[in-house]
Amino acid sequence: MMSHHSRTLLLIGCAVTAYLLVRDDVSWLDTYTIIGIYALLALSVGLSYGQAGILSVAQAAFASIGAYATAILTARYNLSPAVGLLAAVVVPALVAYPLARVVTGLSPLALAIATLVFGQAIDVGLRQGGDFTGGYIGLSGIPAVPYFSSAGTFALLTWGFVALVVFFYENLLATSYGRAIATIRVDALRATADGVNIVHLRSAVLALSASIAGLAGWLYAHHISYVGPDSLNPSVSLSVLLMAVIGGARTVLGPVVGAALLTIAITILPAQEMQGMFYGATLIVVLLLAPTGLLGALPPLSMIFRRRASTAQHGEPDRRQA
Repeated sequence: MMSHHSRTLLLIGCAVTAYLLVRDDVSWLDTYTIIGIYALLALSVGLSYGQAGILSVAQAAFASIGAYATAILTARYNLSPAVGLLAAVVVPALVAYPLARVVTGLSPLALAIATLVFGQAIDVGLRQGGDFTGGYIGLSGIPAVPYFSSAGTFALLTWGFVALVVFFYENLLATSYGRAIATIRVDALRATADGVNIVHLRSAVLALSASIAGLAGWLYAHHISYVGPDSLNPSVSLSVLLMAVIGGARTVLGPVVGAALLTIAITILPAQEMQGMFYGATLIVVLLLAPTGLLGALPPLSMIFRRRASTAQHGEPDRRQA
């Protein structure tokens, strides 16, 4: 019987296999890296929306904060990308926590609008930031990450972070905090009766998801070597929300699957109009046939492994008996 880290092991196996398939193709290797970055953004949606029920449309804004934090520290002040990484995961969390204290008590629609407005405010602030943010031009000359300067090693670094986030995600769900987060989503009154500080826990979840988004922003900035106002604009928040919903926001690996499917579709489809049609059609089909997402419609991995273990222990039934 496999441990609750089976999802992490499955992800690592799939990621390594995909890397071996694309490592000699520069174009697909870049797509492989971008999928990893979007997977982190979609995982941040899965944590905040899928687990805690916080419908945030500001994940791209948190990623922008992380990307600009490392860009300013490394390109302007010549600090190490490691320092930029620390800032990229800490600063978005420091911004998200007080924001969540204000908005998480709102209804889902009002919360989504509030976070969308926040994302637009961040976008305007970056454009009007003058020399500090590069204004409408943005910041270039962001250095490569030491020891991961080649396309192949950076791709592995990206997916290493995805696996690390999934590992901690699995562990979080197995703790009392994970169960409390699920209780808040399903029955807030029950959570309050159990002594859960709902406002604090929701705020902490949004802060954690903002850190994951900031990590994606850090990877994006050092992968492209440039960040601007249009790099991670508010429309990206809607895209990653769609990725999480299609893959299965309440499952651990669903957002990763959604990110892979839609990013590959964007790469293959030639015209932007076709991409929009595909997005809309995919969302409608998934909502009709699998309202909980593609992976949400499948039995849990633990159930599959229990069935296999039971079959191995007791043997296959004799199907010849009528």
